Amino acid sequence: MKKSNDREVATPHLAEEWVGKVYTFICILFLIITIFSMVYFVASKGLSTFIVNGVNVKDLLTGLKWKPDGEPPMFGALPFIFGSFSTSILAAIIAAPLGFCAAVFMVELSPKIGRTFMQPVIELLAGIPSVVYGFVGLSVIVPLFRDLFPGQGVGIAAGSLVLAFMILPTITTIATDALASLPAGLKEGSYALGATRWQTIYRIVLPTTLPAQMTGIVLGIARAFGEALAVQMVIGNAPHIPNSLFESTSTLTSAITLSMGNTAMGSVQNNALWSLALILMLMTFVFVFIIRWLEGRKKL
Repeated sequence: MKKSNDREVATPHLAEEWVGKVYTFICILFLIITIFSMVYFVASKGLSTFIVNGVNVKDLLTGLKWKPDGEPPMFGALPFIFGSFSTSILAAIIAAPLGFCAAVFMVELSPKIGRTFMQPVIELLAGIPSVVYGFVGLSVIVPLFRDLFPGQGVGIAAGSLVLAFMILPTITTIATDALASLPAGLKEGSYALGATRWQTIYRIVLPTTLPAQMTGIVLGIARAFGEALAVQMVIGNAPHIPNSLFESTSTLTSAITLSMGNTAMGSVQNNALWSLALILMLMTFVFVFIIRWLEGRKKL
């Protein structure tokens, strides 16, 4: 009688475990199929520019002029690649010191004030839509730069500053988590040897958490590299390499969003835009590999 009861109790648990395994397998299979389908679709469209339309890869990557409707048509994507890298890297240069300082303040200097005031503000920044950032940049940053510097105010500087505020929550959050997870024995040992708080921070805390800090920076760059709307509103969208930070330029995402709706599917102009999307996707993979490498160093 007892064995029969045990079987009746075990049967629902086995059924639940089987349902859970099947559901998990279906979800994983769906994710794998979705990812490979997206990669295949973008790659097939992007490579059509070279295979079907005969555009030279070198001309696309190093060309300086983008005139799809010209005679002959020209597909130089270097200005877009330069614009994407310059705005993303400059945004990280601006946001990284601010994020590190905010993390040090919230974890090492004043945890109570940091958790009460600064952390909610940073979380609020992460939840603001990108169009709001772009509108604020267009209404505040662009007129300010127009008054202070030569030019119309739009350009790499305006785009980088908007992106810096957008990626600041990412860098700050990862830096805060890295500092909070640091073993207390490292700091206590430093204090026991006579080091001050600031000596402990810049000689022990920051070097030890450097791989995690770099992970936050790379994540911020990846976030900025794929941003479209906010940058599009303040960068000017001119397809050329600027001579200064206050001249109009464009990015890969801006070129795609502005032109994709005005081209016919399968045309050389449309395929060229898919090639820009392929470059964007490949750069995303590069950022992912760099993050994985940094996470591996963090575990050593």
